Amino acid sequence: MPYKKLANDFLEKANVSIGDTIAIEKEDITYKGILRDRLEEDDDGYIVLKLDNGYNIGIDIANAKIKLIEKGKKVKKVYNELNLAETVEKPKISIISTGGTISLNQKSSSQDPDFTAEDFLRIYPELLSHANFRVKSLYNILSENINIDHWIKAANGIFDEINNGADGVVVSHGTDTLHYTSAALSFMLKTPVPIIITGAQKSPDRPSTDAFLNLTNSIAAAKSDIAEVSVCMYNNLDDEYCSLHRGTKVRKMHTSRRDTFRSINSEPIAIFKDGKQVNVNPNIAYTKRGANELDLHDNLESKVSIIKSFPGITNDIIDYHIDKGYKGLLIEGTGFGHLPDYMIDSIKRATDENIAVVMTSQCLYGKVNLNVYSTGKKLANNNVIPGGDMTPETAYVKLCWALGQSEKLEEVEKIMTTNIAGELSEKSSIKHFLN
Repeated sequence: MPYKKLANDFLEKANVSIGDTIAIEKEDITYKGILRDRLEEDDDGYIVLKLDNGYNIGIDIANAKIKLIEKGKKVKKVYNELNLAETVEKPKISIISTGGTISLNQKSSSQDPDFTAEDFLRIYPELLSHANFRVKSLYNILSENINIDHWIKAANGIFDEINNGADGVVVSHGTDTLHYTSAALSFMLKTPVPIIITGAQKSPDRPSTDAFLNLTNSIAAAKSDIAEVSVCMYNNLDDEYCSLHRGTKVRKMHTSRRDTFRSINSEPIAIFKDGKQVNVNPNIAYTKRGANELDLHDNLESKVSIIKSFPGITNDIIDYHIDKGYKGLLIEGTGFGHLPDYMIDSIKRATDENIAVVMTSQCLYGKVNLNVYSTGKKLANNNVIPGGDMTPETAYVKLCWALGQSEKLEEVEKIMTTNIAGELSEKSSIKHFLN
């Protein structure tokens, strides 16, 4: 238990452990909830409770009394019998769960994802009226733990669902790295049907959850004519709308807001409300249902790293990755895509040793341009590949994918500078930044 001495002694005397349901009486108020973990560096003399409404509170234990109500245990999920029998008139939608906040059951003593794709339909049985469902749980982890192997497993799982007749696929995912996964799936899969990635900023057992709205509108998007890998999440805080973002143009932009996902250097493809498509953006060309044959290219190179330029950065960072055998380097440069000019020698060493180096910008909005300043021209002369208006995350994923398709630098450069899944815009528009 990470609690310090005062709090630790207070809890031990009552035989209380993290995950237990307890009551704390302080003055004329009694607090009841589940004891939660705490950072070791936090001040001593306080404990954290998860209340029934899903929110955490910190309580000063001075002059407080504690009572153990129930030892922590995994909450047994009891729901009505789930009937997934198909009816002819409804489309076939597959829901695939991978974990994340949308799968968290905060009332469980475990703080790991717990709910699965099948549980979503048990929690929200009204969803059953929208489609015939097939459900699958690939893994149940927080998205900061996602890696390339998980992307490949997800791509193959989705491929199997579509190959077996799914009219659309909804993937539930943690929000922290959701935009990495949406980009990876965009490059690995050509799809004749919609593939929709969604998540939640608030877990399903909280009154303020966004899970139901996101799932409802994601199912509607999966039934739509927009046959791309897309992300469907809260549009704003009015509890009504969801935006459908292209999987290669979306990014998480706020740590906690429910409308955290925004289209970068682009606009949402469509808006959904109450499980129905409200409109389609006339400015965004999208791939329509049935336009592509199902195809999978899931070779990815894992020895790729992201390096962020900053004042005082040294050549050691580039040299380290070269010496460790990395195949690709994604640079988050400053402005138009710059590194300090004293790093040119290390960049040259990297490209001379057949390491693909791609330049993006920390600015996020606008395009990389290596032809404006002298440093950019030196980078271009040393075979640095411009990343256009791709976000660093999308460019990183695309580089992993490009190196999985070819080891030849000229082929990798061709792939990186070719628009594969809507990740590169022909021109930049100021209105995207203003929005």
